[in-house]
Amino acid sequence: MTAKKIVFISKGLHSASTRYRALDYFPYLREAGWIPEHVSASSNPLARLALLGRAAQADAVVVLRKVFPSFYVKLLRNAANYLIFDFDDAIFVRSNGSPSHRRARRFARIVQACDQVWAGNSYLAAEAQRYNDQVTVLPTSIVPEKYDVRPTRPVDTVDLVWIGSRSTRRYLVKLTPLLEDLAQELPQLRLKIIADFDLPASKLTVLSVPWREQTEALELASAHIGIAPMADNSWTRGKCGLKVLQYMAAGLATVASMAGVHRDIVEQGVSGFLAASTDEWREALRRLIVDAPLRERIGARGKREATERFSLAATFARMQSLL
Repeated sequence: MTAKKIVFISKGLHSASTRYRALDYFPYLREAGWIPEHVSASSNPLARLALLGRAAQADAVVVLRKVFPSFYVKLLRNAANYLIFDFDDAIFVRSNGSPSHRRARRFARIVQACDQVWAGNSYLAAEAQRYNDQVTVLPTSIVPEKYDVRPTRPVDTVDLVWIGSRSTRRYLVKLTPLLEDLAQELPQLRLKIIADFDLPASKLTVLSVPWREQTEALELASAHIGIAPMADNSWTRGKCGLKVLQYMAAGLATVASMAGVHRDIVEQGVSGFLAASTDEWREALRRLIVDAPLRERIGARGKREATERFSLAATFARMQSLL
């Protein structure tokens, strides 16, 4: 059987969506008889012309989150034998959740041009279905084996952990006063941040760890509780819950804001806790901090859920059938 070629176009190799929604699938695609390739989109006219040539030579082209001007969408549509749009963010609104006619128009344009659309969650899928009826939810997924590490957790402290970047720093900052209050009541509490920034706090011990792909699983698993604060608006409802999936896969008890896809991932009080107010955050964290058996029970259930429902292998089976 002749191998088929599939080209993924993204904004760059260092984007999390490129890694989790394209590169991680390359071994599975090769095993299934595909030749996968990644191309970073460029605004350079010559690079865009070359991209059209590569698209024309592929059996399928997957555009990851990237939108293009109207004329280039038409050129890409004409060049590609089969065109797929994949997205895991609410790119049709501004990052504060407010409407954007320009973003909505560009989103609609590329979705209409594609043969298929792969959406990271049901909220995103519903938006895409306004312009295309060939829409499938492919959740952002993880490789469970990556998180099968057995670090020694501290016994004299209880460590919360948050993983992310500057773009979501504001949600952690908003939660910090509550964490400082809890640290005064429960001095064993510490906060580990796996990110590209530090977080000053006067009443809370903060451990700042630079993010590295090679060490993120170990750093997560060596904490006790994962936290995922988030606002609830038109932008955040497009988020696909990667933080929460990573915490659960690492066997951590998780507390997340009752927002967006978190409701679909976390079963309240079983595989984690969802909090809709400051008081609910305080109560959930306090319970987990003082009750080690509860942490272990919640963490074990969360790990099982992440493995069974959000493994890369399971999601690829669906992707393969679509291809």
